[in-house]
Amino acid sequence: MITIDNIEKELKSGKLQSIYLLYGEELFLLESALKKIKTLFGECIKGINYINIDETNYGELIADIETPSFGYNKKLIIARNTGLFQKEGKRKNTEIQKNKEKIKSYMEENIEIIRDSVVLVFVEDEADAKQELYITIDKLGVVCKFDFQKPAQIAKRIKGICNAYNVQIDDNTLQYFIECCGTNMQDLINEIRKLIEYVGDGEKIKKEDIDKLSIKKLESVIFDLTDNLGKKDISKSLDVLKNLIYSKEPIQKILITLYNHFKKIYFVKIAIINNKDIISSLNLKPNQTFLVNKYKVQANYFNEKELRNILQELIDLDYNYKNGIIDLQVGMEAILCRYCGK
Repeated sequence: MITIDNIEKELKSGKLQSIYLLYGEELFLLESALKKIKTLFGECIKGINYINIDETNYGELIADIETPSFGYNKKLIIARNTGLFQKEGKRKNTEIQKNKEKIKSYMEENIEIIRDSVVLVFVEDEADAKQELYITIDKLGVVCKFDFQKPAQIAKRIKGICNAYNVQIDDNTLQYFIECCGTNMQDLINEIRKLIEYVGDGEKIKKEDIDKLSIKKLESVIFDLTDNLGKKDISKSLDVLKNLIYSKEPIQKILITLYNHFKKIYFVKIAIINNKDIISSLNLKPNQTFLVNKYKVQANYFNEKELRNILQELIDLDYNYKNGIIDLQVGMEAILCRYCGK
C-alpha cells in the first residue's frame, strides 16, 4: 500500500499503473486521483475503451478485460463500490466469494495480459486489508487508502495552494481558517480560492478576511457561542444564536449540535478529572485532533454539575418542544440566559 502523497507524485510524473485499488473517507483527494488517472489514460469512449462496473455487474469484469478495445491500445475499467472488498459477516455471500476467488486467480494467471491491455481501477468506500483479493492487488498493482488528512497535512495543502497564487497566509491565520471552515478538503479549497481572489496577487490573507468572506461551519459557530457563554457574555451568546437562525440554519439542527457539543465538553471534563486521553474519549478522527485544545479550554469554563444541568435542560427543551409546550428559540434563549445569570 502506498501513501496519498506517493500516488499523487506518481500520477503527477505521468506514470500510470495497470491495477489500482483506491478507497477511504477522504473522497475529494480520492476523486482527484481518479480524475488524474482518467486524464493520463486519454480519450475515453464508453462501451469501447471505457467500462463502468458496479455491484450489479461485477461478474462481467473478466469478460470486459478480455474483450478487445477496438481501435484503441488499452481499455479503462472503473469498478466502483462492487462490494468485493468488504469484510465478510458471519453469513458469507457465496456468489461474491466465488467471484472474489475467480478475479484473484485470473489476475495472478493473466497479469501480463492485463498490463498490456487494461487499466483497472477499483474504487471503494472501504476495503478489508486481510482479504486475498486485496493482498493480490497490493502485490500486482497499487493500493492506496485515502484517510482523512491530519491538521498538519491539511495546512500544508492549503498553504501550497496559496503559494501557487502568490498569496501569503501565516500559520495562526491558517489554523483559524481550518477551525472556521472544517476539514473537508473540497470545502476548504472552495473557501481558500475565494479568499485568494479577494486579497489578490502578492497580498496576505488576514483573520478579518476569513470572518468577512468564509462560510463558517455550524460546529465552529457553536464553539463561538460556547466561548461567550463560558465568559458569561449573554449579549454575544444571544447574537450568535440569532445570527444562526437568521442565516436559515434549521433550529432543530442548532439544538442537536449544541447538545452534542456540550456532551463532548462533558466527556472532556470527565477525561481530565480521571486523567484519560481526550482523543480516545471523544473518538476523534486524525483530522479532528486540533480540536482537543479548544475543548479543554471550554471545559474549564464549566464545572461537572453545570455541564450535567445544561445537558438535561437541552433534553427537557427537546421534549417540551415536541409536545408543543415551548418554542425552540425561546427555550434555547432561556437556557443561555439562566446560565449567564448564575
